[in-house]
Parts: sequence; C-alpha cells; structure tokens
Amino acid sequence: MRPRAVFKSFIKKTMEKLITFLKEVKVELSKVSWPTKKQTAIYTSVVIGMSLFLAIFLGFLDFVFEYLIKLINA
Repeated sequence: MRPRAVFKSFIKKTMEKLITFLKEVKVELSKVSWPTKKQTAIYTSVVIGMSLFLAIFLGFLDFVFEYLIKLINA
C-alpha cells in the first residue's frame, strides 16, 4: 500500500472508533442516576462544612503542637 492510502485508512478507522466511543458514552450517560438540584445543594454544603471543620481542627492541632514545641525548647 502507498503511504497516503495507509494514512487515510488509519484516519478512517480512528474516526470510526471515536464515533463508536462517543455513542457508547451517550448510552452510558443516559443510565446515570443524576442527583436533583436539592441533593446537589445538600452534598455541596456537606463538603464545604466538612472542609471548614477539618481546616479549623487541623489549625487547632497546629497551634497546640506549636505551643508544646515552644514549651519544650524554652
């Protein structure tokens, strides 16, 4: 085969695979159980709340350990 024919064949097969992949993605996404707007808001609030809690908790631990290290090194 000529190089140009090989290239065209490669492109054609690649495009066919891409189109097949995208069709399969569309089918799989139609099976997904998407959360409602209310559920999304609740989940987002939980994530933000937990993030704030952990930030405060870790900040507190950092403060305590820093204080203890200063006591030991004094």
